[in-house]
Amino acid sequence: MNSFEFYNPVRVVFGRGKIAELPNLISAGQKVLVTYGGGSIKENGVYDQVFDALKGYSIFEFGGIEANPKYETLMKAVQLIRKEKIDFVLAVGGGSVLDGTKFIVAAVPFKGNEWDILAKHLPIKEALPFGAVLTLAATGSEMNSGGVISRIETKEKLAFGSPLLFPKFSILDPATTFSLPVNQVANGVVDSFVHVTEQYLTYPSNSPIQDRMAEGILKTLIEEGPKALSNPQDFDVRSNLMWSATMALNGLLSCGVPSDWATHMIGHELTAFHGLSHGVTLAIVLPSLLRTLIEDKELKLVQYAERVWDIKTGTDREKALAAIDKTEEFFQAMGIKTKLTGYGIGAENFSKIIKRFEDRGWVVLGERRSVTPKKVLEILKNCL
Repeated sequence: MNSFEFYNPVRVVFGRGKIAELPNLISAGQKVLVTYGGGSIKENGVYDQVFDALKGYSIFEFGGIEANPKYETLMKAVQLIRKEKIDFVLAVGGGSVLDGTKFIVAAVPFKGNEWDILAKHLPIKEALPFGAVLTLAATGSEMNSGGVISRIETKEKLAFGSPLLFPKFSILDPATTFSLPVNQVANGVVDSFVHVTEQYLTYPSNSPIQDRMAEGILKTLIEEGPKALSNPQDFDVRSNLMWSATMALNGLLSCGVPSDWATHMIGHELTAFHGLSHGVTLAIVLPSLLRTLIEDKELKLVQYAERVWDIKTGTDREKALAAIDKTEEFFQAMGIKTKLTGYGIGAENFSKIIKRFEDRGWVVLGERRSVTPKKVLEILKNCL
């Protein structure tokens, strides 16, 4: 196991009806901005629960944060906060709303061009406090300190993070996910799944605790994901999926182990150029990446095959390939197409993606630093 430092200060409040506890989590007398997305929280009752709980507070609201949160939209919230001198922000929604809110609270006190937080990774020295009410299990944003933001003008999607961007608290009520469209549920399961594989399907590092935790989350997603599609109102299923998503990216799995993240970096570019949902891009890229990098990842792929998919026969290479096939079949069973051509997309932007990787200096990615731009192109071609 490698050396590591772990820190996570997020207070998680999990269970049915826990939105009512907001007054115990936000100090009285504060000006609170509630951020949310396209308005589904007004249809499923979450909006009313939040505003009922916050009676007596000075409340402002900012809706319209996109599924891939846009810098241009978020800057409007930054201006509102500065104008009204708001004290606390409450993000109500899924990972996009939470990611967008993290950028907002970092940008408000930032000195300089706020885009540089993303484009130049300038350090975040202060941030407004914020909390979260989660309504979609996917990104783990409710218990981590990072996010990803897009910009319409430049067609970019970039990551950022800071220890100052952990939520003060996150309320997780699985019942808030009952009304989600099927595709959002499926995308969330895939997103959670690939968060785990980015930290697990690398190379052995004698970290049995992290391996077993990763395998447990993967098996849970495989078992519970299809149930959520067939029985959307099952509270226990939604609970298991929500906690799986949180545990997949709250920092525990990455302790002491190598991590990859090339799948995410490639996927972000497919979203930036083609507008594909994040979970869809991951379902497309991961199987291709695993097949392309099978020499680097074979030992862990064999472990994955045996422990997660119960594949016990064949050579090591046959087990590894069978596990990749099972993974792709699982994504397809969740209703997600796993080839770019399934979305009417070809190789038209591959050269632009490769140039971006080169221009940004992303020339040695992955856990072994072996994913070069040439290798990225090979992965993309295998996504067709």
